[in-house]
Amino acid sequence: MVTSMILCAVAGLPDAASAQGKNAIVPKGAKLEKLFDGGVVLTEGCASAPDGTIFFSDITFSHVSKDKRGFIEAGHIWKFDPKTKKTTIFRSPSGMSNGIKFDARGNMIVAEGADFGGRRLIKTDMKTGKSYIIAGLFEGRRFNSPNDITIDEKGRIYFSDPRYLGHEPIEQPVQAVYRIDPDGTIARIITDAGKPNGVCVSPDQKTLYVVSNDNGHWGIERMPKDAPARKGLMALQAYDLMPDGSAKFRKILVNYAPQDGPDGLCADVEGNLYVAVRDETRPGIYVYSPTGKELAYIKTEIPTNVGFGRGDEASTLYITAGKSLYRIRLNKAGYQLPAK
Repeated sequence: MVTSMILCAVAGLPDAASAQGKNAIVPKGAKLEKLFDGGVVLTEGCASAPDGTIFFSDITFSHVSKDKRGFIEAGHIWKFDPKTKKTTIFRSPSGMSNGIKFDARGNMIVAEGADFGGRRLIKTDMKTGKSYIIAGLFEGRRFNSPNDITIDEKGRIYFSDPRYLGHEPIEQPVQAVYRIDPDGTIARIITDAGKPNGVCVSPDQKTLYVVSNDNGHWGIERMPKDAPARKGLMALQAYDLMPDGSAKFRKILVNYAPQDGPDGLCADVEGNLYVAVRDETRPGIYVYSPTGKELAYIKTEIPTNVGFGRGDEASTLYITAGKSLYRIRLNKAGYQLPAK
């Protein structure tokens, strides 16, 4: 089913396109298309493969994703074909996949979370179909719940490791951001980012953006409905990314408190950021300059992640939100890793 929703104007401006003239990020009259609405609980992690196919996760929370017999759905990865507009299952069970990215050689990198998931990072060779565990333990302990992924042009993979739900014991002492080097070495590089969620390397390779979305819960499925949430840092943060792959805190670009904050994010070729913001009073995709200035706003239902297409779809932004997949055509092309 394909439906449409008119864009909401940028706050305080009459129209997202007319307010910016020829340099508008969102074209005047652009519409948000709903491409898929068959998710179970929460779609996430949309990413474009080298051939333009869009892959995204369908996270099936165990406390609500049960059939009449009580069997728990095991998570899915879907694929959407922009040419046929058909969406089909790529992988099920998914290991409770969340973030998805493709490296420069076209391998699929998947962050598998907790709640009966793998709690690891998996690389899938899309030519052979074979998968490999590239991060399963750190210092002999399982990860909390790998969430989102970004990759730099040297082939280093960065991923966030918070915990939002799941019955599994928490073994890591912190919620952190890790780096996987091409030789397989794993390093914990950021421990001061609050509850790290979305991660994104800038096109110039000098900045690692890290989102903190601290909802105050380690296991949302175990919290009474009326229990108050002691929320922590809700922010978009910038870290200096050093040549050796280490990261140094630079500044908080946007602080969303007291509202709910950001989730996933991506960048265009100019370095502008497209951030999925879960603020219930103004949910949608916020577009920022590299310094954190809001440039545009796309109204959606509460979103989880974003990613640009490729080829003819290079200026198409795909959005996961609720149980659905959306897209909107923009005036900016997305940044993708150069192919090797």
